[in-house]
Amino acid sequence: TVLIESFQQVKQPLENLRTLGIRLALDDFGKGYSSLSYLEQLPINVLKIDKTFIDGICETNGDCSLTGNIVEIGKKLGLQVVAEGVETAGQLKYLTEQKCDKIQGWIFSKALPLEDAELFIRNNLDPGR
Repeated sequence: TVLIESFQQVKQPLENLRTLGIRLALDDFGKGYSSLSYLEQLPINVLKIDKTFIDGICETNGDCSLTGNIVEIGKKLGLQVVAEGVETAGQLKYLTEQKCDKIQGWIFSKALPLEDAELFIRNNLDPGR
């Protein structure tokens, strides 16, 4: 929200960071003041879809369609698309079908302390990838 309120002031510094190789993400897209126009104007690499869109997946066709469209728009703009707050197998299935790049949420694990997160990653790392 702070970024959007001071868009013109932060655009150039963000572009400078990106030229240094720093990847930038727009978090919580779809919440508050976010706008489709910012997706083209901001020098971002990653679009993180807000959990509010994920919660409604498949409860009504409109929510499914809107979430799928956000994924599609992000991909067409060359952004990596991340879905936040995925909790159900139905949400995971839908987002996978939509070719969402990354999925995060309780369907995989609750939030973990660092030591437990390291163990979780080691135990679930697929060496074939």
